[in-house]
Amino acid sequence: MRAARLVTLLLLLQNRGRMTAQQLAEELEVSVRTVYRDVEALGGAGIPLYGEAGHAGGYRLVDGYRTRLTGLTADEAQAAFLAALPGAAAELGLGEALAAAQLKLRAALPAELREHAGRIQERFLLDAPGWYGDADRTPHLAAAATALWERRAVVLRYRRWRAPEEIERRVEPYGLVLKAGRWYLVAGGPSGIRTYRVDQIAELQPLDVQFAVPEDFVLTAYWTRYLADFRARLHTGEALVRLSPEGARRLGVAAAGDGWTEARVPIESIAHAHGDFLRLGADIEVLEPLELRTRIAGTVRTLADRYER
Repeated sequence: MRAARLVTLLLLLQNRGRMTAQQLAEELEVSVRTVYRDVEALGGAGIPLYGEAGHAGGYRLVDGYRTRLTGLTADEAQAAFLAALPGAAAELGLGEALAAAQLKLRAALPAELREHAGRIQERFLLDAPGWYGDADRTPHLAAAATALWERRAVVLRYRRWRAPEEIERRVEPYGLVLKAGRWYLVAGGPSGIRTYRVDQIAELQPLDVQFAVPEDFVLTAYWTRYLADFRARLHTGEALVRLSPEGARRLGVAAAGDGWTEARVPIESIAHAHGDFLRLGADIEVLEPLELRTRIAGTVRTLADRYER
C-alpha cells in the first residue's frame, strides 16, 4: 500500500510541478505528517526532490527528472479504456484505478502533450445517459463484471416482460455493453448467446466454474448484429400519414413544399404508433391502417369531451 502511495506522490510532482505538503496530503488522502515521512523516504531512495519554505514553497522534483515508474496495473489498464466514462468506471468498481491510470498516462507524456491532454479533459465531457428518467439501479453490475474478468459462469434469476416473468439460467458472461446509460450483459447459455438487461437481474450467483469464450466471438461484431436484428424486429409495419411542415420536421420526413406531406412511415405496433403519433398533436393525420386511425380518433374524442366539461 505504501509503495503504491510513494509512486503516486512521485507522479503527482512530475505532473504538476511544485505542490505543498497539504496539497499532497489531500490528493493522497493521508495526513501531512505521512507526507513528510513519504518525502523523506523518496529522498533516501535517491529521488532528486527538494522542499522550498515560505508561502509559495512546496515540494518539487529537480528540473529534467522523469520517473520511469509509469507501468499500469491490470485494473488500471482496464480502467484507462473507460476514461471517457468515469461514471461507468465507478459502477464497475474501477474508479480509483481509472484515476491512477490517468495519472500514470499523463506522467508518461512529454510536457507539451501532457498540457494538451489536460486542456482536453477540462473542455470536453461525455455524458451518455439521456435527460429524462433516473439511472437504472444495477446492484449486480460489479458481480457481473467480476465474473466477466475471471471468466466464471453464473446463475441468474432474471425478470422479463413475457411469461414466465422470472426465469433462472446458468450463463457464461462474454461481455458488458453500456448503451444510452443502460448496462447489458452478453452471455452464452443453453439456448445460445443472449443479451440481458443488468437492471433486470434479480439475483446473480457466481459459480466456481471457469469457461472459455468461443474463438469466433467478437463483442463489437455481436452487438452490431444484435442492434440490426433489434431494429428489424422493431418496425414490422407501416402507416400512411399526412404531416404538416412541423410534423414532417419532427418525424424526420422530407417535406413536399410548404404544405402538408403524405408519407409512409414504419411503425413497431398499433399501440406504440398510437402513443408516438399523439405526441405530434395537430401536426399529423393518420390515414392507414384503419385500426390506428380509429384508435387515435377515439382518444381525441375522449380528450375533447374531458376538456369541454
